Parts: sequence; C-alpha cells; structure tokens
Amino acid sequence: MLPELSHIRNWIFDLDNTLYPVSANLFAMIDARIGEYVRALLNCSPEEAHRIQKGYFHAHGTTLSGLMAEHGVDPHHYLADVHDIDMSVLDRNEALIEALARLPGRKLVFTNGDAPYAAKVLDKLGLAETFEAIHDVHATQYRPKPDPLAYQGLCEAYGLDPAQSLFVEDMARNLKPAKAIGMTTVWIDNGSEQAPDHDRSFIDYTVTDLGAWLHAILED
Repeated sequence: MLPELSHIRNWIFDLDNTLYPVSANLFAMIDARIGEYVRALLNCSPEEAHRIQKGYFHAHGTTLSGLMAEHGVDPHHYLADVHDIDMSVLDRNEALIEALARLPGRKLVFTNGDAPYAAKVLDKLGLAETFEAIHDVHATQYRPKPDPLAYQGLCEAYGLDPAQSLFVEDMARNLKPAKAIGMTTVWIDNGSEQAPDHDRSFIDYTVTDLGAWLHAILED
C-alpha cells in the first residue's frame, strides 16, 4: 500500500459514474425518467419540469428531497420509477474488480440512490459480493450527500473512524463534507458536470481511472 494511505481501514465509494464510467450514460437515462416523473406529477411542460428538477437538485441535494419537501412524494414509488432503466450498457471491469478485491479493510457503497437499484448495478458490474453494505438515501433519512448529517449517519451506522476512511466520488461537492470530518478524499475526474471550482482544498487525490489508481496505490 502507498505509505500515505497505509492508515486507511475503510474504503467508501459512490456508485453512479464512480464504479462505472460516465460513458455508460446510465445517469442520463435516470435523469430523463426523473424529468418525466416531475412532468407527470405536476402536469407541466418538459421545459418547466426540467427547470423544477434541477432547481430541487441544487437546493435540496437531490430532486427526490425537493419533491418530498414540496409535494409529499413517496420516495419508494419515485425511486422504483426513475431507476427502471436498461442496464445492459454496463460491463464488467476486471481491473477494477481485482483491485477492489485486493483492498485491505472494509468496503462500502455510499449512494444517493436506493439499495435495490445499487444492488442491480453492482451485480451487472461483477461487484455484487465486493461490498459489506450499501448506505443509501433511505438510510440517510432522505438527507442526501452533501448534507453533513448523511456522513455522520454513515460513520455511526458502521462504526467508522473518519480519520481512517477514504471516500471516492465523481461529484466534487460531495467530497467537501467528507474532508471536513477527516476523511481522505478522491475525486473521479471523468468529465461529468460536477467538476470542482477554483477551491480544491478538500480534494486529496484526483484520478481519471479508478481501477488503474487502485492498482497503482497497491503496487507502490
């Protein structure tokens, strides 16, 4: 293990666009279904639905949180609907599978999606048996990343010491609260729209290929 990471005991990973490449375009399908859900719920135009969807995302962390707060939407119904997508675009990444298997310590998924969806994705990726647990939006009591309480709840639920934990994410904004409580942070720079602004003080490592990076720190 790379000496500066030898203290890490807990490896925490985001799911979407982190454990699979952004080129899979899975989230675009989810995004489209979210827009359609909002349009049908509010009986508005697609353009207005998109505006509301993105407004809730930025104001509440997820569109779901906004819909729950403003319209009393049932989260289970919503998540089952928007995650009903074709996952055939996902492929196994043998290098990533091998690297994750070699990591010492505990491995968890921390997602703003729900566990049933995450389990399907992990199965398609060949990672169904890799992770100890999936900490999802239900477990956060619908206070999703980057709400600091989501990170506190994760650590309390699994007895994690943040100082011994590393968190990998493609959305830079979700790394800031992790760094604030002492986690080591890894940003997946994959060309998504969630790139950091000029402040990168909360990002410890920037990587483009997660599997290659994990192999590199293990072989150093």
